Amino acid sequence: MAHPTPSQTVGPFFSIGMCTRPQHELVPAGGDGAVAISGRVTDGDGEPVPDAVVEAWDRSGGGWGRCGTDAEGAYLLVSARPAPAAGEAPHLAILVFARGLLKPLMTRMYLPDEAEANAADPVLSALEPDERATLVARPADGGLTFDIRLQGGGQTTFFAL
Repeated sequence: MAHPTPSQTVGPFFSIGMCTRPQHELVPAGGDGAVAISGRVTDGDGEPVPDAVVEAWDRSGGGWGRCGTDAEGAYLLVSARPAPAAGEAPHLAILVFARGLLKPLMTRMYLPDEAEANAADPVLSALEPDERATLVARPADGGLTFDIRLQGGGQTTFFAL
């Protein structure tokens, strides 16, 4: 009987799997309702993770995209504003791939201007206030900022896959 292959660490060679065309746009930049989402991926010491990959998926039909981080740990995605679904506040599902991880880390990015929906969201309402704060993007320069801290103080809240 065949057995599953065990997990292996991912990276640091993400560029091999990255396409030559940009994949960071869930929707075309500059289109109606498109919003730029920028942020940084940092480690437990607050240092940038220069070779991570951030993927975003909009379950409400806005698409899928991915972006590698640069030397400062920065990434940029372009998405439509997600719509609410099945009693949940509007959010994007986020996966983070980074060296040393056996599997990607999964989190969510909620919108900052949806206070009422966020308060009623079953996932957000089950978290402590400091955990909840790590899942809500911040407005910035006409777009949104969503920083991801892999561990340590202020660590982003991650969910089991």
